[in-house]
Amino acid sequence: MERRIGVVAISVLHKESAMAVNSVLHEFAEIIRGRMGIPLKEKNLAVISILVDGTTDEIGALTGRLGQIEGVKVKSLLVKV
Repeated sequence: MERRIGVVAISVLHKESAMAVNSVLHEFAEIIRGRMGIPLKEKNLAVISILVDGTTDEIGALTGRLGQIEGVKVKSLLVKV
């Protein structure tokens, strides 16, 4: 299967969801190449950007799991390599 490189943007709207997000990210550590998190305390949310390198199935599984967490929104941008 062809590999993709891309960015996954995660908005964590509820502070209580952060632990679940981190747990999922830990499960998919093998496809995560980098991560940057920015807390926006005045807006009561956090934005996390992740650089991923994996198959569409692997990245889709990651974004699907994250999207099931209450208070979490996920978008991804992938390019073929």
